Parts: sequence; C-alpha cells; structure tokens
Amino acid sequence: MQQTYRIAARENREKLVKGLGWFSLGLGLCEIFAPRALSRLIGVRPHTGLMRLFGVREVVSGLGILTQPNSADWIDARIAGDAMDLTMLGGSFFSERSNQGRLALATAAVAGVTALDILCSKDLKEGPGTQSVLAPGGPGAVHLRRSIIVNQTPETLYKMWRNLEQLPKFMSHLLSVQNGEGNRSHWVAKGPGGSRIEWDAEIEEDRPNEMISWRSSPNADVESTGSVRFEPAPGGRGTIVRVEMHYRPPAGKAGALVAKLLGQSPEKQIAIDLLRFKQMAETGEIARTEGQSAGRQRSTSRKYDDLIRA
Repeated sequence: MQQTYRIAARENREKLVKGLGWFSLGLGLCEIFAPRALSRLIGVRPHTGLMRLFGVREVVSGLGILTQPNSADWIDARIAGDAMDLTMLGGSFFSERSNQGRLALATAAVAGVTALDILCSKDLKEGPGTQSVLAPGGPGAVHLRRSIIVNQTPETLYKMWRNLEQLPKFMSHLLSVQNGEGNRSHWVAKGPGGSRIEWDAEIEEDRPNEMISWRSSPNADVESTGSVRFEPAPGGRGTIVRVEMHYRPPAGKAGALVAKLLGQSPEKQIAIDLLRFKQMAETGEIARTEGQSAGRQRSTSRKYDDLIRA
C-alpha cells in the first residue's frame, strides 16, 4: 500500500510539473502577442513593453520546466516571477484606471499558482528519499489551538473522531481518509488552487474516550503532529473538545501566507470544522446554505461569526 501511495504521489508531481510548464508557456505567448488584450482581461492599465518582458520570462521558464522536469531551478524562477506579478498587481490597485473586480480575481489566481509553484519546488528539492522530522516551533512550523463545547458525552465524541474514514463529513478540506495497517492511515486534502495534498499519518497515542494523538509520516506533503482531547465540561454541560496542532505546510510559513490570501487559512478551517463537528454530534447533520435563496454572508449567530473572524 505504501509503495502504491509513493507511485501515485510521484505521478501527481509529474503531472503538476508539466502543467506548470505548459501554463507558463501559454501565458508567456499571450503576454508577448496580445499584451493589450491581456491587460484589459486582468483589469490593469496597458504596459505593452513590460507585459512583453514578462512574457519572455514566462516562455523561458516554461521551456526550462518542460525540458528539465526534475529540476527545481526553473520552478524557483517561476516563483520569483510570481512575486514580480503580485507586486505589479498590488500596485495596480492604486491606479484609477484599473478594474478593481477583475484585478482582485487576477491577484487571487496568481496567488493560487504561486502556492502550486512553492509546493512543487519543495517536492522536487526533497525528492523521494528525504527524511524529515517535524519539530514544533521549528523553521516554518505553525502552532494551532482551538476548543469547543459539544453537548454530547466524551465516549460518543471519541467514537466519532476515532472513525477516521468519517472525518471528511465534517472536515471540509478533507477529500478522503483510508485506514491502513495498524494505526496508519492515508489522507487526501484540498490544496491551494484546486490541487490535492496527500500524506500518511500514524496514531501515536490512543486513550479511549480521552485523547487521540498523531504524527504524519516522513516525506508527507503536510508534516504535522497533533492531538484531540475530550474533557467533561463543568456542570455536566457536555464535553470540551480541544484540538492542538503543530504543522509545517508546503513551503512553511510562506505557503501558509499564500493559503490565507486564498481564504484557506488553517486557523479558520479548524474553527469551521469544529463547528461542523458540533452540529453533527448534536443534531446528526450539518446545516448548509448552498443553493438556498435565503443564504446570507453572515449567520444568525453572533458567536459563530466572531469565531469565524477570529
């Protein structure tokens, strides 16, 4: 099973590298031969000479990626170009001649591609034989801590969380979890820009009805250690669920920053997932507003809105 996962991860990386190469080549040709049309499309003031210069850079990077797919150097060149693009787009927000709506969409798209470039560069540099250990508080590590009171017993909540294959029901960023041998499992999650992030994890400590702790396997796309605890709330008011994580996202804190730009902040994801867990535990279902004409940007609960903004 482990070998199958490695082969799948390698194939996904190869597809991503080729995709970035062709994307860079296509974008570069558009910038060279249709700079004015592209400027109007993204909502910025036309700068024909500068746009064509960016196009040459993209074409060179694209050809380099396609001819040397196992080298991270050309992907790093793309990352440097992404930084230039984001700087130019950021400055365009202050121009009276810019289309703010189109500019915002273009900026989000570039940020998404930047996240993919960073992820791909990290994967190429580490290679299939790299062994890494996550040290909480180490370089690029992020520390998260959240808690919520759920009106259920610790026994019920422990069983829900311990059934790993059911976690995607309330963890919106997860696509699937598959149980492996022993305490091992394989996780697939949504990544920035529509990408997929996969890793293996192992349960390190399992105290029924009290606590579960885990650690990702070496070479994981997302290195992490964490725990979830179930403590009886004072006065018999249910159970306090405490989640604590130390993790290193793809490209460290830079990757986490890009995720925040895309509205995928891990802090907010955990807060939302805990609320979904609470709803499922207490009512057996998760309230949804997708497709409803009465859906609103704010909920009817001030506490909920304050938690999401926190």
